[in-house]
Amino acid sequence: MSRLLLYLAILIIGAFFGSKGLTKEKVLSKLELFQNVCLLFLLFIMGIRIGIDKNVLGSFFKLGYQAVVLSFFSILFSVLAVKSIKKFIEKDNKKENMSIKKGA
Repeated sequence: MSRLLLYLAILIIGAFFGSKGLTKEKVLSKLELFQNVCLLFLLFIMGIRIGIDKNVLGSFFKLGYQAVVLSFFSILFSVLAVKSIKKFIEKDNKKENMSIKKGA
């Protein structure tokens, strides 16, 4: 629990510094590189931990199959939801435009 509070505190402090513009331009220019290096390091460590765990390696293809199916259906239903919402919004916009034209 204390680690979670530490992570939240660091996040809040960073958000405060960013919103107030308290960081120097020099730091901001190096921030993207630093983030990428940290991300690659974390991925490397995760790969090591996966390689050590024999249970994960044994069920790797099963997990991969489940991940592909889950991703496919997530994308499919997201696209369908956006299309249906878009039609609803466009219908409302047409009604609104027609009422504006009648009033003019």
